[in-house]
Amino acid sequence: MDNLHFLGEKILEKKYEIAKMVHKHRVADLKEVKDINLPDEEIIELRANFISYFGRALMENLDQKTTLDQIVKWGSQAGEFASNLGVSLSEALEDTTYYRTFIWKILKEEIKKKNMSIDTVFELSSIIDPLLDKAVFAFSLTYVNIHHETLKKAKSAFLELSIPVVPITKGIAILPLIGEVDTERATLLLEETLKKANELKLSHMLFDLSGVMIIDTMVAHQIFKIVEALGLLGVKTILIGIRPEVAQTMIQLGIDFSKITIKANLEQALLGLNLTIDSLEDKES
Repeated sequence: MDNLHFLGEKILEKKYEIAKMVHKHRVADLKEVKDINLPDEEIIELRANFISYFGRALMENLDQKTTLDQIVKWGSQAGEFASNLGVSLSEALEDTTYYRTFIWKILKEEIKKKNMSIDTVFELSSIIDPLLDKAVFAFSLTYVNIHHETLKKAKSAFLELSIPVVPITKGIAILPLIGEVDTERATLLLEETLKKANELKLSHMLFDLSGVMIIDTMVAHQIFKIVEALGLLGVKTILIGIRPEVAQTMIQLGIDFSKITIKANLEQALLGLNLTIDSLEDKES
């Protein structure tokens, strides 16, 4: 039996011992305490299964691609698990240090007992360390991708909530726009406004800008696009609540809103439509 085969057997033989050492030290040094909802026995089993890949790689002389495929699969699954659990990437990657430390601890003990040559150590290192590095890469890639996708979905949900088209009465709705309008939000603003106008069969859209602190040429251009697009649907847009500082900026930018109806506030806009707050309340009651 050659040395690598023998050492592979030892890793498989002591995989639970290694897994328990990893788990014990990992828990002791854990900076973020998360409710994993898994008993220690199951976690140790998962760790032992991962460790067994290294034993089989040495013992069964698997081709490099097969071993790497197994390691990548494990790394992807572990990355998804850690991401869903909400553990930070830096904290999760601490596991790698413990695996490397304790796998090599067992290997060094056996190497000394058998007085193996330095060539065996180098050959062993050329197999074990690249597999660990590959596991870290697969883990990190999956974690980052899932985290990025989660942030993307959260941002999308936030943007949708930030464009509330609120029906006031039949055919009339108000869109209170609050905060900064960037390119992504501006695009969604156009899409959602047109969709809601069509769904609600609107004749008038009240565009409340009282929550917008800054108007630049991009925002102004987007407002024009929305007004024009709504006009093609037969919806008339009324801008309300333009702040004094925003009005001053619009003048300095040379923005021409002369062809758009502008009112100081919601009450004036409703009066212009022969509606009042009281009449709306009477309709609701």
